[in-house]
Amino acid sequence: MQGYLEMAYELIVAHGMKVVMAIVVLIIGLWIISRIVKVLDKVMEKREVNVSLRGFFRPLVSILLKVMLFISIASMIGIETTSFIAVLGAAGLAIGLALQGTLANFAGGVMILLFKPFKIGDLIESQGHKGTVKEIHIFVTVLLTFDNKTVIIPNAAVSNNDIVNYTTQGILRVDMTFGISYDSNIKEAKDVLMNIVKNHPKVLKDPTPFVGVAELADSSVNLVVRPYAKVPDYWAVYFDVYEGGKVALDKAGITIPFPQMDVHLDK
Repeated sequence: MQGYLEMAYELIVAHGMKVVMAIVVLIIGLWIISRIVKVLDKVMEKREVNVSLRGFFRPLVSILLKVMLFISIASMIGIETTSFIAVLGAAGLAIGLALQGTLANFAGGVMILLFKPFKIGDLIESQGHKGTVKEIHIFVTVLLTFDNKTVIIPNAAVSNNDIVNYTTQGILRVDMTFGISYDSNIKEAKDVLMNIVKNHPKVLKDPTPFVGVAELADSSVNLVVRPYAKVPDYWAVYFDVYEGGKVALDKAGITIPFPQMDVHLDK
């Protein structure tokens, strides 16, 4: 027993100061890390970094700094850190290979949140889906389609492919086509349709609406009608002008042709 006590005393004398210093460094280091994380959060908030991105970076920076602190403390005590760092590197490589797709989605989410090609509430089209951006997360973007379906798209696919943002300019052109018969008066039909467009309360005056001949089809003269509207008013203008145009053309006696077939019976 005396021998064990002497050995313990020697260990305390030899390493006691190192342990005390390590504890002091640990306490001070954790305090400094918490201050750094708070300052980083304030900087990101001041620069209006997306909340999702801030929520991801805060714990990430905190974990990285704490790992570096613990490695430094282990080295102070006398623990060999070379092999420990090698193990961490190998584990990181293995995790990275296993989560290639997830990491790609993370990188895509960071790109989206930093460069902001769209924001929550924007009407966009991506990966064949069109809808309003409901949520932007680190790994996925959530769209709400016109028929009230929720579409979840991986951010890697969104950031690495074309994105059509219908909201950026604030207005959209509403493209419609009306076919009239070849016997109808083109100028009169254009005036009727232009009158419908100009009297619609949600059609913008600037840019100026356009009505013109687009095609001489097999059985009709096709007129394009192109008014502009604010993004939320797009569908109201689309449906109202189509309905109002049909009613107005009928009142003016302008025929809208439909496919017909003449059948001749040979006796």
